[in-house]
Amino acid sequence: GVGGDGRIPRVQPRVLVLGAGFGGLELATLLSDEFGDGLDLTLIDGSDSFFFGFSKLDVMFGRTAPEAVHLEYRDIVKPGVRVLRETVVSIDPAAKRVTTGAGVHDADFLVVALGAGYDVPGTPGLAEAGSEFYSLAGATALVEPLARFSRGRAVIGVCGTPYKCPPAPSETALLLHDLLTSSGVRGACEIDFVIPLPSPVPPSPETSQALLAAFAERDIGFHPGRLVTHLEPGRRVAVLDDGTEMPFDLFLAVPRHRVPDVVAAVFDLASDGFVPVSPATMETRFPGVYAIGDVCSVGVPKAGVFAEGQGRVAAVAIASAIRGGTPSGYDGRGSCYIEFGAGRVGRVDIDFFSGPRPTGRYWAPSLDLVGEKQDFGSSRAARWFGRAWSPER
Repeated sequence: GVGGDGRIPRVQPRVLVLGAGFGGLELATLLSDEFGDGLDLTLIDGSDSFFFGFSKLDVMFGRTAPEAVHLEYRDIVKPGVRVLRETVVSIDPAAKRVTTGAGVHDADFLVVALGAGYDVPGTPGLAEAGSEFYSLAGATALVEPLARFSRGRAVIGVCGTPYKCPPAPSETALLLHDLLTSSGVRGACEIDFVIPLPSPVPPSPETSQALLAAFAERDIGFHPGRLVTHLEPGRRVAVLDDGTEMPFDLFLAVPRHRVPDVVAAVFDLASDGFVPVSPATMETRFPGVYAIGDVCSVGVPKAGVFAEGQGRVAAVAIASAIRGGTPSGYDGRGSCYIEFGAGRVGRVDIDFFSGPRPTGRYWAPSLDLVGEKQDFGSSRAARWFGRAWSPER
C-alpha cells in the first residue's frame, strides 16, 4: 500500500555486487537461495566469464587450453539475480550509487568484490625483461617460452606483498621442474625461487617443511625473506631488496598487487593498501557497503577460498539487515590445495582467528587430493553456474 508520505514502499531490497569472483558468486548464490525473487540482486563484472585461479598453472604448463578454463557468466540462472557485463567507472559509497560505462545503479546494499589488480610497472624493468604469470593472459603468453626453455636460469620472484594464493609460486617452481625433467633438459637448467616471506606457507610450518624438502630434493634454490625490487633488462639481473643481484634467463614474476583505481579513489585504504572491513560483517566504514575478497584487508591471505568465506559472512550480514537477526562473523578458515609436482596434490587447512596465532594443518601430497581439488572446482561450477566443469583438455 501507499505509505503515510504518499510513496509506495519498495518491497525488494536492491543488492548491488561489483565483481563476480569467488566472493561475489558465493554471496549472490546464498542470497538467491534465501530470498529468491524477493530480492533484486545485480551482479556486475567487466568480464564475460570466470576462471579458477589455479587454472592459470594448468594453462601455463600446457595441461589445458586457455579457452577450456572459462565458465560463462551468461550461464548463471538464479531467482532474483541478473548479471551485467559492465565496467565500473565510479563508486559513491555514501550514496551507495555506482556508475558504469552503461549507466547508473543505486542500491540499498553495495558489495565491492573487485579483486586485486596487477601493477607490473610498479616493478621497474619487469615489463621489458620478465613475465608475470598471475593473470590468465600472462600465463597463456608463457606457454611457448616455457616449452622452449632448455638451458639457463629460471627465477620465480615475488615483487610485492600481500599477493594472491601464497603457495602458487612454490607450485610453479615444482611444476617447472617436472616440465624441464620431462623435456630432458633439467640438467642444463637452474630454478631459483625468491620470496619475501620467511617460509613458503608461514601459518603452517609443516607445509613449509614439506615444500622445502621438495625443493631440496629437486635442487631448486630457495631464497626466503627477500623481495625483488627491480630488473635490469640490459644485464638480465633481478635486484633484491638487500642489493643482491640474481642473473636470469627467464624471470617469472608474481607482480605487485593493488586495488583497482576506482576503489582507491573513494575508500581510505589500510596500511597494506587494501580496504579495511569489520571481520564480523565485512562492512566498510560506510553503512550498508561491504568489501569482500582480494580487495579488502581482514588479516587472511588473498585466495579464492577465503573470498568465498567472506562472501558468506557478507551474505549473512545482508540477510540479517533485511529480515532482522544477528550476523555470524568471519572465521578466517580456508583450505588451499598445493601442486607438489609428480602428479600429486597436497592440502593445508588454515585457521586465522580461532587461536592466538594462525594455524595450519598439513595433508601430504596424494592422488586422492588431486580428485578432491577437481571436486572443489566442479562443486562450485555446479553451485554458481549450474553446470559441469572439468579442468582437462
